[in-house]
Amino acid sequence: YRKSPTAIETVFDKDNAYHNHLAKILNLLYPSVPVNIINAGISGSNAPHGLERLERDVLSHSPDLTVVCFGLNDSGAGEEGLPRYTEALDGIFARLKEAGNEVIFMTPNMMCTGVSVHLTDDLSRQIAENCARTQNEGMLEKYLDAAKEVCSRHGVTVCDCYAKWKMLKKSGVDVTELLSNKINHPTREMNWMFAYSLVETMLMD
Repeated sequence: YRKSPTAIETVFDKDNAYHNHLAKILNLLYPSVPVNIINAGISGSNAPHGLERLERDVLSHSPDLTVVCFGLNDSGAGEEGLPRYTEALDGIFARLKEAGNEVIFMTPNMMCTGVSVHLTDDLSRQIAENCARTQNEGMLEKYLDAAKEVCSRHGVTVCDCYAKWKMLKKSGVDVTELLSNKINHPTREMNWMFAYSLVETMLMD
């Protein structure tokens, strides 16, 4: 929603976030195993910022497994932002591995492929135009391909949710309609896909 003439605020619906869906699935499968999930994500954050706060927000909790998902916001920086993105992921993976963590890199959803008719606010439409350009010109995919190379170097497992979104688009699905803000955030229902994909990755690894 419009917060001011130059800013848009995000609605936080933590009950329907994918990590809560993940907890429900794990509790169903392993009812006698206590599972604690800490969501250390910050709206609008990127990989360099994630590296900066890794000790405070993640490692201080001594996790057994860390799920890393960066790229959506990072890709808006274009070609020149790629080195900072991959260097940050390098640092994140190296530090997590050093701490004895298991690590999964989860790729994000696709962004909008056009400006939705549901968007009537000029600022929202401008943001959608920028995101659609990043998506359609392949910049987001370039970031995720680079991330997979970093994962390969560090032996990090990839949960490729982006590939599932691509499959949906190829099958004729209007992926923009699967975004709650019609720009870059998945709907409540699509958050289940991330949760199921993570469980599938955990069980296969």
